Formats: sequence, structure tokens, C-alpha cells
Amino acid sequence: MKNVEKWLPALVWLRTYNKTDVSADVLASLVVTIMLIPQSLAYAMLAGLPLSMGLYASILPLIAYAVFGSSRTLAVGPVAVVSMMTGTAAASFAIPGSEEYVAVAILLSVISGLFLILLGGLKLGFFANLLSHPVISGFITASAIVIAISQMKHILGISIEGHALMEVIPALFMQITTAHLPTFTLGVTSITVLLFLRFYLATVLIRLGFAKQTASLLSKTGPVIVVILSTLIVSFFALDTIGIGVVGSVPTGFPSLQLPDLSYDQVMLLLPSAALISIVGFVESVSVAQSFAAKQRQSINPNQELIGLGCANIASSLSSGFPVTGGFSRSVVSFDAGAKTPMTGVFSAILILMALTFFTSLFYFLPKAVLSATIIVAVLSLVDLKAIKDVWGYSKHDSVAMIGTIMAVLFYGVEVGITTGVGLSILMFLWHTSHPHIAVVGQVTGTEHFRNVERFNVEVHESILTLRVDENLYFANARVMEDKVAALVAEKPNVTDVILMCTAINMIDASALDSLEAISDRLQSANIKLHLSEVKGPVMDKLKESDLIKHLSGNVYLTQYQAVQSILNNTHPT
Repeated sequence: MKNVEKWLPALVWLRTYNKTDVSADVLASLVVTIMLIPQSLAYAMLAGLPLSMGLYASILPLIAYAVFGSSRTLAVGPVAVVSMMTGTAAASFAIPGSEEYVAVAILLSVISGLFLILLGGLKLGFFANLLSHPVISGFITASAIVIAISQMKHILGISIEGHALMEVIPALFMQITTAHLPTFTLGVTSITVLLFLRFYLATVLIRLGFAKQTASLLSKTGPVIVVILSTLIVSFFALDTIGIGVVGSVPTGFPSLQLPDLSYDQVMLLLPSAALISIVGFVESVSVAQSFAAKQRQSINPNQELIGLGCANIASSLSSGFPVTGGFSRSVVSFDAGAKTPMTGVFSAILILMALTFFTSLFYFLPKAVLSATIIVAVLSLVDLKAIKDVWGYSKHDSVAMIGTIMAVLFYGVEVGITTGVGLSILMFLWHTSHPHIAVVGQVTGTEHFRNVERFNVEVHESILTLRVDENLYFANARVMEDKVAALVAEKPNVTDVILMCTAINMIDASALDSLEAISDRLQSANIKLHLSEVKGPVMDKLKESDLIKHLSGNVYLTQYQAVQSILNNTHPT
């Protein structure tokens, strides 16, 4: 049974599911659905897809994740960054708006799903840790800026193509004089109202006597209020007849279930884009899931999250949807609304299906400018300029990767941006670890502790040189250590013993082992002994299998204090 529950986490919470949970989940699903419908339409528009696909991507994926996902609060569906990445990738293979474009988006969903399930089956959930926080933060900030600017075409009522700023900004300036004033007025008004509702509605409601949690929850429904009011205004005054763009007819009913045709050539062409969409979506989703799990003293399984998100994406493609992942805003709303289990997603899916079946006619007069306004306000909250300042102040290496990611996304696009960020992170890591901090240490008077001679007033002995390497030893820094030892020994002609204090060394690879053997041989030829102290167990286990210990001119000591005392007293460890 445990093996089944491992693959089907829903069995765990369903075992204790009760009427109280049902009531809480139904109520939460009503709130989430109210927000999810306009959001799904907006993100489909952001991806350059038929708006109905946003609703398709908000039904089966929610059910699939409820069965296979490990988070009890995460709300799955279309999100801004992944939607933009989908549109960017699809535009590389087909003309936006064409049937081929739609087909590519659906294919990206199924390939992303299969890729995520593969990663989960191989237990590669740790992969999320390989993307540094500065890179992800920079990527999301830059993507949010690109998304906001790309949506200005709908605010201005003009038509331009492309997602990268190098394409969008020149096109905006060229067509700014053709902007449609009524559309612009509606768009700017919507943005203003949305910002007011986001930042001030909760305060106003609290002053009116509403409970803090209720006020906070109502303030998050601002987009719904703006969507309803703007739709009523456009419909009542027939503003579509003066050029304000509206959603128009949205197909009624659910599409027939079918997986898209997969050919080897298609998969190979789309795999790089699908992989990036999968990884970015997973990192965003697992971060949200972990934060909410911590609040509820629960835990999530990253490997199972890969499988849950993979199944959600396959379910999306099965129902003519596009790539999805866990979203922060809808997860916050779900959490604040009191959701207890993933059944909230199932109930939301049912409600969206009902809306798709019976109420699509209500979307006809929904202005595209208002959908763009909701996107702009939503993504601007993702722009974190303070993080750039904080990272710059703390780590110049991380800030290089972060700023490089931002610049690459802004000027070359999201795919180039994320690969640039990952590449710079790896380069900065290699540079940092290839220049390890190597300290000469001495004994703190009256203690058995040893500290850096440049930071503390310590005791040293002319005949003993102790070096502490504050880094794992591997191919990139092995020669640096050799050169450092040689230089320090050359400066101290009275040295007879060198102790390598291994407190911070957790790994020694084959290249570093060769360097240690070379150091030992060179020191021995100069009548200097090499000793090791405080070697960690796993490292010592590996060293025992090598020739280093057999031919070491000195000894291996349990502690640094023991090493110094033994050398001074001319004794050996037992």
C-alpha cells in the first residue's frame, strides 16, 4: 500500500477526508475559480493562443495534479512566465495565430510533461537546486518587464509581433501615433484601478470593519471586479463598435480528448524549448509549494512534484491546452480562502468546466485591454529591484550572473536569458572554487583551537607550517594548492613539517590526489614531512584506498592540536 501511496499521494489525504474538508475546499474553489477564469484567459492571450485554451489548461491539469502532486495547497494552471516562454518558443516554429502555432503549443505541453516525468522517475528533483536564486530572481524580474512591455500593444490598441524588447520597443515607438485613444483610456484606467485595489482595498475594508483575513482575500479579487465592470460598460455602451478590442466569441464546451501526434523529428526540435519551460516551471512551482508546506508544517517531495507537474502538462495537452505549472498568486488565494486539500483544484476544474459549457457568451464583450492590464499589474509584482541591490552588496560573483541573466532576457529573449544565467552561475562557481581560501593557522593561546594568523593573535612555530584549505579539493584548484604550498615553504626556510588541516575538505578528487602526492614527494625531497589533520571519515575512507597514505612522509592526526604536540614532542599518533 505504501508503494501505491508513494506514486499516488492523493490516497494519503483522501483517507482522512471529511465533511469539514469538503466545505472548506468547496468555498476555496469558488474564490479560486473567480480569479482563475480571467487569469487563464489573460495568460492564453499572453501566449498568443486562442483564449479558450486558457480555460482548457485550467481543467484536467488541476485534476491530474490533485492525484499525483505532493502539495496540498499548490494551485496549478497557466502562469505568466511559462505562458510567455510558450509563446516565444512557438513563434520560432510557426506563425502566431496559425493552426501550426496552436499545435506547437500543445506539443510543448506534452513534451514538457514527459520530460518532467522522466526527471521525476530518475529522482532528479534536486535539479532545482542547481539554478541559483539570483539567476531565478533575475530571470523572473526581466521576464516580468518584458511581459509588461509586450502587453502595451493591447493597452494602446495597436498590433505588433514579438516578445523580446529589441523587437517590441522599436515597434511601439513606430506605431505610437496610431494608438487608439478610447482603448488607451480604458487600459490606463484599468491599471490604475487594479493598483488601487491591490494596495489600498484591504486597508479600506479593514477600516470599514472587515476582518483582516477577509479584507486581504477580497483585495486579491480586484481583477475580477475590473473584468466584470469593464465588460458591462463595453457591452452597455457598445464600445466595441468604436474600435475597442474585445474577446469575442469563445467556443462553448470541452474539446475532444486526444494526444497530439509525436514524431521523433518534432520532439527533437521542440525538446530544448520544452526542457527550459519544464525546468523554469518546476523551479517556480516547487518554491511556491515549499513555502506553503512550511506554513502548514507539511512537506513536499520534489521528485513527486516533477511527476505531478508532468502529469498535469500531459493532461493539458490531452485537452488542447498549453504548458502549466504551480502559480504563486492563485496558490495564495487558495491558501487564504482556507483550502485544505488538492480537492480544491478538482472543484475548481468542475466550476471552470461549467463556465466553459454554459457561460462563455458572457466573455464576448470582455476588453482585451483589461486582460492586458491584469497581466501588467500581476507581473509587476514579480519585479524585484531590491534583490539586485542586495545581491550586489553581498556577492559580486552572484550579481554578475544575476545582471547577465537580466540583460540577456531583456535583449535576446527568455531562452537565451536562462541559459546565460545558468552558464554564468557555473562559471562563477568554478572561478570561486578554483581560487580556494588557504589560510596559515596558529594556536589560540591557552586553547586547543587554531585560527587564521591574519585574523587572530595566535602562537606559531618556526619549524611547523599549518595550512587550512577552506574548499573541496578537485581538478580546478589542485594546482593552486600546489603553488601555495611551494610559495609558503620557500618563504620559511626553517620549516621541517607541513600540516594540511582538512577541516573544511569534504571531497578530494583524483586530480587533487595527484597534487597531494606531488606535494608530499617535493616536500620529502627537501627533508620536510607532510602531515594531515582532522580528515573527515568519508574522505579518509577514500584516501586509504590510495598510495598517498602508504607513502606519506608524515602522519595523519585526529586533531590539529594533537598534530602540533606530537611533532613538537617528536612522537607519533597511536
